[in-house]
Amino acid sequence: MTDATTGRRLGRARLGILVSLVAALVAVILVIVLVPRSEQVAPEPSPTSTPAPTPDAFATPEGWERFRPVFHLTPEQHWINDPQRPVFVDGEWRLYYLYNADYPEGNGTEWHLATSTDMVTWKNRGVAIEKYRNGLGDILTGSAVVDERDTAGFGAGAIVALATQQDDGVQRQSLFVSTDGGTTFQDYEGNPVMDNPGATDWRDPKIVWDDARGRWVMVLAEGERLGFYTSQNLREWTYASDFVRTDYGLLECPDLFEMVDPTTGRRTWVLGASADASSLGGTTGFAYWTGAWDGERFTADTDEPQWLDGGADFYAAVTWDDPRDGDDGRLERRYALGWINNWAYARDLPGGAWQGGSLSTTREIVLREIDGRLSLLSQPIATLEAREGESATAQSFAVAPGDIVDLPVQPRTGGYRLRARLEAPDASEVRLRFGSGDAEVTVGYDAGAGVVFLDRRHDAVADAMPETYREVRTAPVEADGTVTLDILVDASSIEVFTGDGRASLTSAAYVDTRAGVTAEAVGGAIGIRDLSLTPLAVNDPNAP
Repeated sequence: MTDATTGRRLGRARLGILVSLVAALVAVILVIVLVPRSEQVAPEPSPTSTPAPTPDAFATPEGWERFRPVFHLTPEQHWINDPQRPVFVDGEWRLYYLYNADYPEGNGTEWHLATSTDMVTWKNRGVAIEKYRNGLGDILTGSAVVDERDTAGFGAGAIVALATQQDDGVQRQSLFVSTDGGTTFQDYEGNPVMDNPGATDWRDPKIVWDDARGRWVMVLAEGERLGFYTSQNLREWTYASDFVRTDYGLLECPDLFEMVDPTTGRRTWVLGASADASSLGGTTGFAYWTGAWDGERFTADTDEPQWLDGGADFYAAVTWDDPRDGDDGRLERRYALGWINNWAYARDLPGGAWQGGSLSTTREIVLREIDGRLSLLSQPIATLEAREGESATAQSFAVAPGDIVDLPVQPRTGGYRLRARLEAPDASEVRLRFGSGDAEVTVGYDAGAGVVFLDRRHDAVADAMPETYREVRTAPVEADGTVTLDILVDASSIEVFTGDGRASLTSAAYVDTRAGVTAEAVGGAIGIRDLSLTPLAVNDPNAP
């Protein structure tokens, strides 16, 4: 800019700027015209990016089964349940899940491999650890680690998996080794590495590296308690302590990790497990305690846990960090996904060639201090946006008390993302109904109760399901009459997140996703602002 006191220079300055702009424009034109397209420099793709979806990427393929998800992971056929924490190898995530190719005629699960570069688009790669091959039974939940320090003696970078094997009802822990990047595993000749001490429930080993003490830590699910064990080599384990809670049913699929709130600098260890609080009027899913870990024992800040998700179907969840984030970044964010199912009705859910539901969308987790308490916040992973199409939007509209209106934007694809800011003053209630009158799911905000809720009592399968399936699930929000929701809708699930990640609701749900969305005002006029509806591209995990 030119100061007022030097106005006499203004004409010359403007002339100089004009000449410079013209010269720059000519140079750009020459580059575009004279440089062959093949020689022009393209931006480097991110190592976790995926190609932008083409218009036909949103069309459900011909012959697609009615309730087959379009962007959630399922096997091509047979049974799916617990995910296993993924590991990052050669630029790719290796995720395993329990799989039963003999369902429903035969029992027993094994580890099935799926891979991804963005934690969103998974591809099935086949069975990595087979069941019934070493005389110790089938393969249940466990965890895999990249043994970068060669602590186990199988070579630096070998992938070592510890998993529960069950034979004639007896659960033991076995070790498996992969030297081909986690595609296949070999049995350790010394299996089992931990023999059952006489416990009925003794399973789901979660292995983490305790960097401060230079050794491995295992958390084992032992009924209503979690057992802690330590090891220098992943093969020999020593009992250290336990953590007991008697109000949350069988504790399964445990987890242990450290996080930091970068805003306050507060650090904490987090102990998690899949638990059942139905006897207390709560949910079934991933419960967690914050507290201290001294290398031998975990001490919780409070007796009562918090819950990562308030929905009915976020079970057997796993969390992990990204080694590319560095030491500080790995403490500041993690990722998680769970099994969209519930053992109260797991075998009753409809499917098709496959059964058992699906795995959830990956979410990003951060630690924040809220009203003096450290809590985990979660939202859909950012890379999901690369699978989005063009959004249809509406800025603002109101709904009169008692009215039910069609949203001004409507779905046209099998899976989509709906985002909106809901205003419900004077203790009124907003209800968004997905589907049609004969099969619908309601997601809403009750300002008077201070909760968001998910109601699937009238979906396509509710009448044939147990009573627990028809329970309305809620999550508290401090919204003061306004809440922002981010809703992922697929053929057999709905995942709801509040705008800041403080609450989420994940549930299996069965509606015709193209049947439309309506809004209802209950108890007073309501407003809907910043509405957008975005199609999500089909991900066929079984395509070549």
